Amino acid sequence: MNDQQRMLRDTVDGLFAELGATATLAANWPAIEELGLPSLLLPEDHGGFGGSWEDALIVFRLTGYHALALPVCEAAIAARLAAGTGLAGRGTIADHSHGTINAERFTGTIRGAVMSEGASFIAAPAPDGGTLLLATADANSHEARTNPAGESRDFWHFEDAPLQRAAADVFELGAFARVAQMAGALDSALAISVAYVNERQQFGRALAKFQAVQQSLASFAGEVAAANCAAMGLARALDHGKADYEVAAAKLRANRAAGAGTAIAHQVHGAIGFTKDYHLHPRTRRLWSARSEFGGDSFWADRLGARIAQAGAAGYWAELTGLAS
Repeated sequence: MNDQQRMLRDTVDGLFAELGATATLAANWPAIEELGLPSLLLPEDHGGFGGSWEDALIVFRLTGYHALALPVCEAAIAARLAAGTGLAGRGTIADHSHGTINAERFTGTIRGAVMSEGASFIAAPAPDGGTLLLATADANSHEARTNPAGESRDFWHFEDAPLQRAAADVFELGAFARVAQMAGALDSALAISVAYVNERQQFGRALAKFQAVQQSLASFAGEVAAANCAAMGLARALDHGKADYEVAAAKLRANRAAGAGTAIAHQVHGAIGFTKDYHLHPRTRRLWSARSEFGGDSFWADRLGARIAQAGAAGYWAELTGLAS
C-alpha cells in the first residue's frame, strides 16, 4: 500500500465509521459525492480519479467492514462502465436481466438493481452476453424488492428501451465488489467476536480462556485471511486486465468463508448475536446476502470446475502458474 492509498484508507475509514449501517441516501449520499468516491474508477479524461482496482478494494472492503448502507461500490462500478456513453448521474448495477434485445433495444426485466431508487441508469448482464446500460427514465415500471439483509434490490421493467453497451463484464465486477465487502465484513465480525469473548465471563473466567473458543476463533481467523487474500488477488488480476479465473476462485472462496465465519461468530456470541440492535447483526446478514449475489457457491464452482476440467491434468498446472506470472 502506497502513501496515496493509505491516505485514501484513512479518509474513507473515518467517514464510513461515522455513517455506518444507519446511513440513508437522502441524508448521507452528499457526503459520499463530496469525497468523490463515485468517480474513483473513472478515467481522468472523463473527470474521475483514474483509480485502480486495488484502490477500489480499499474502499469496497471498508463498506463491508462498517456495514455501510450506501451503494458506494455499485455507483463507482456503474460510473466506470458508463464512461464515454453520455449517461450521467448516480448509476447502479444489477446481477440479472431477462428479456430480448432487438436492434439494440431491450424488452424485459432487470432484477436485483442495488438501491436503484433515484438512480439515473442501471448496468446489468445482457441476455445475449456482455453488459447493457439502461436509463431508468426509459423504464415502464419498477418494483421495490429487498434481499435477506433488508437492502434494496429492485426489479425494473422495460419495453423497447434503447440500450448502450459496456466493454467490461458487470457480473464479474459485481462479484469483485461482493468479495471485497465480504472480506471487510468478516474482518469486522472477527474483531467483534474477539472483543466479546474477552469481555464475557463464564464459570468465573473469560470465554476467551476456553480452549474450544480459542480453536473456533483461530479457524475463523483463517477464513478471514483467506477471504482477504482472495480479494487482493482478484483486484490485482483486474488491474492486469483479465480475471475470469480469479473472479471464480475468489467469489467461491469468499462465499465459503462467509458461511464458516458467520457460523462461528454466532456460536461464540450465543443468542445475543441474532438481536437486531447488536452490531454483529448487520455484518452477518449482509454476508449471507452477498454470498448469493453475483453468483452463489454452485454457480462459481461449476464455472471453475469446467475450466479446470477443460485444461486437463496436463494443462492445469501450466495455466495456474501462468496466471501467477
